[in-house]
Amino acid sequence: MNDGTPDSGGELRSADLLRDYLEGPGLDLERYDAGNGRGNLVARIEGSDPSAPSLLLMGHTDVVPANPEGWRHDPFGGELVDGEIWGRGAVDMLNLTASMAVAVKHLAAASFAPRGTLIYLACADEEALGAFGADWMLRNHRDAVWADCVLTESGGFAMPLPSSSGPKLPVIVGEKGAYWSTLRVHGTPGHASMPLRTDNALVKAAEVVRRVAEYRPATTLDGVWRAFIERYDLPPELAARLGDADGVRAFCESYEDLGVARELHAVTHTTFAPTMARGGVKTNVIPDVVELQVDIRTLPGVRGPEVGAMLDEALGDLAPSVEVVADSDDPANASPFDTPLWDSLQRASRALVPNATLVPLTSTGATDARFFRALGATAYGAGLFSERISYAEYGAMFHGNDERVDLESLRLSSELWRAVATDLLA
Repeated sequence: MNDGTPDSGGELRSADLLRDYLEGPGLDLERYDAGNGRGNLVARIEGSDPSAPSLLLMGHTDVVPANPEGWRHDPFGGELVDGEIWGRGAVDMLNLTASMAVAVKHLAAASFAPRGTLIYLACADEEALGAFGADWMLRNHRDAVWADCVLTESGGFAMPLPSSSGPKLPVIVGEKGAYWSTLRVHGTPGHASMPLRTDNALVKAAEVVRRVAEYRPATTLDGVWRAFIERYDLPPELAARLGDADGVRAFCESYEDLGVARELHAVTHTTFAPTMARGGVKTNVIPDVVELQVDIRTLPGVRGPEVGAMLDEALGDLAPSVEVVADSDDPANASPFDTPLWDSLQRASRALVPNATLVPLTSTGATDARFFRALGATAYGAGLFSERISYAEYGAMFHGNDERVDLESLRLSSELWRAVATDLLA
């Protein structure tokens, strides 16, 4: 369980478990220890042609904390209940990490001899921005994991939007940036028995939270969004609505499927979500400093100065009392989607889901793909899922309660990885 501290995660145990599973002929295995029990496992099938494209199947092995009180089954029990595996990480993303391992093992057992190299990476620390996982591997052991093409989390779950030409399966071609920030709200200390007209940082912070939560940045319709709308083959009226900035905002504020509304809003807006507050020293002391944590996710082209201008606009007259400290500044990035990897994904997906068409989409959250994109790789988030779990349930399970995945989805994803590797590399 990765709570963000350096010695949490315990991914070394997962790396060892996967190594034991994958051991056998046809695979070169190596474990890389980043310290504090943070282990990364690499498995390779070397290609015969160094000039051929290489493929990395990358999954993380860490999971976020879970509160058992909100679950119907033990979040760390890994129980199989009525054809579904329950547990933290079932969709984020141990399902894909495990199905990738199954695909690689089957390929090795079948004496797969590709032209291009196939690599499997089970990495640590994705849930705390990759310092002991993908980022660490690229900085310290790049030759072990570098590939031209990368597949990781998470796409392939059909959205409940109308289309007149078969299933549409989103593939994550890029992701928003993370500009996590601390808003330090200043006041003046004093005795809490005399609160009249005091400069109370906590009271001021409550208003800061309200203003940030209600702030509505401008809608941005970038190239990925426009390609998503074009390829989804929506009814003309809906396509026109989603191709207009005002129409997108109105759609997201009224669409009955809340999961879809939230996602489509997030991929067309820089978002601000206050998530934590700390302040005060004692009940009878007026607090002079309160710190607010705000999860800010940025669209392409939005960096620190633009975020600062948005916060100034949101805070208005309170801006001079608020100090903004950037805790992270990972910019948004994206891969092109006119590539051989896209074509292989399309062929493999259509073979498993008849008449399916892939559509590009931006991820609202960060993934380890961003490290590889920044260095020039083509990196997508993919997968395949059955219709057993609804899109609304699927979206709510990420870092939420009752996380689970059905066995058919695991089978489909395993078949997808095997088919793409064979198509692209052989």
